Amino acid sequence: MSRFSERLYHSAHEIWAKSHQHPFLTELREGTLDPQRFIYYLKQDYVYLIDYAKLFAFGSMKARDMETMVKFAELLHSTLHVEMELHRGYAERFGVTRGELEQTHPAPTTVAYTKYLLDVAQQGSLAEVVAALLPCMWSYQEIGATFMKIPGALDHPLYREWIIMYGSEEFEALTNWCIGLMDRLAEGLPERELAQLEERFLMASKLEYMFWDMAYRQEEWPV
Repeated sequence: MSRFSERLYHSAHEIWAKSHQHPFLTELREGTLDPQRFIYYLKQDYVYLIDYAKLFAFGSMKARDMETMVKFAELLHSTLHVEMELHRGYAERFGVTRGELEQTHPAPTTVAYTKYLLDVAQQGSLAEVVAALLPCMWSYQEIGATFMKIPGALDHPLYREWIIMYGSEEFEALTNWCIGLMDRLAEGLPERELAQLEERFLMASKLEYMFWDMAYRQEEWPV
């Protein structure tokens, strides 16, 4: 019997493939991405991560065993102190201060994405929380691991650390833990609930694609 995570992966495969083919990621991989687009991405991802980290707090709160509570606490710490510190370090290279990062106003797509995630976290079950947060973590891990294997991808001084972080064994281990948790939480659930989890996963995957596209277009509010 196949794992539920395999069903999710296959369902979202086309969306993830489009992300891999998006100019933001292809140009980042090739080292040709306009630094201004990357700066925009860093700023928006910084404010996104503030809300994304809250999902791990919800996960810890909704967990029913100590091990899961502790692991979500680790994920929260890793996001706030490792991933966001990478953003701060990158921003400083481009002359963007930490204060400017903190003052970034979320773009329309960032608002839509984080609002969806937080709505699921507040109203849904632990399984729904995991289904909604997993596409970001899992797709980034896949992107990082893929880029690590491409000759020359690590040669660019501005983007190599980003690739190394998301392609690291540490990030892979955290991702695999969340995938395993998704499978455990889905075990024995009726099809109606599995379909709802799949819907959460697909919606977050679509919003993840939109985030790359937003960054490439450097989206702004119309008024």
